[in-house]
Amino acid sequence: MADWNDTDRSQHATSVPRAGDAVARGTTFDAGLRQHMLSIYNMMASGVLLTGIVSLLFVNTALFDAAFTIVQTPYGRSLQVTGLGWVIKLAPLAFILVLSFGGIQRFSKTTLQAMFWGFAVLMGLSLSTIFAVYTGESVAAAFFSAAAAFAGLSLFGYTTKKNLSGWGSFLMMGLIGIIVAMLLNAFVFQSGAMGLVINILGVLIFAGFTAYDTQRLKEEYAYLRGTEFAGKAVVMGALSLYLDFINLFLFLLQFLGSRE
Repeated sequence: MADWNDTDRSQHATSVPRAGDAVARGTTFDAGLRQHMLSIYNMMASGVLLTGIVSLLFVNTALFDAAFTIVQTPYGRSLQVTGLGWVIKLAPLAFILVLSFGGIQRFSKTTLQAMFWGFAVLMGLSLSTIFAVYTGESVAAAFFSAAAAFAGLSLFGYTTKKNLSGWGSFLMMGLIGIIVAMLLNAFVFQSGAMGLVINILGVLIFAGFTAYDTQRLKEEYAYLRGTEFAGKAVVMGALSLYLDFINLFLFLLQFLGSRE
């Protein structure tokens, strides 16, 4: 009888989950999550760096002069865009459309990475115009302001216990409204006051997107870890945060920047 009871207790003990196992699984999950998010941030930051380098190099080339003509106005420098300039300006949009419509399913991780770096280069060509229009001090001030704001907002999105998923629809509606307002102001109203309001709203919208996207990417890890999509999700996540940062920077620059 004693031997039988001992055997039963031994079998029962091995079937009961131990508290240490849960702690170990939690620690492993947290470490994996940190590595996943760090990979996203590293790729995003590398993309921003590549864009900046390309912009600085391209603005001083003959090809830039063929694409954009600098015009001095009473309000500062402006640019006239040639056909080549429009190709350069619109090329990043074509990349976004390709990546957005089923990119994570259609392309391999390596292809997505190559497309991300290609997109960063095209954005560098497109954004080179800011160095011809705004003062260097304005560009630097807007960049570091955007970097500080992005870091704080992303940290908030990562650490907050509040569910930010409800922000998504409102932010998207705000983004659509901003795009429509920008087009109307560019071709119809041409109002400085309206432009100022658009820039302020743009800063607020992409500040919200930064926190929202960070939390979304963090929560996605629980479903993607260990799957074939995990590596692809790093690229797409880096693209999301890259776009949040670039747009935050551009709206801040238009709001605070001084023209040459």
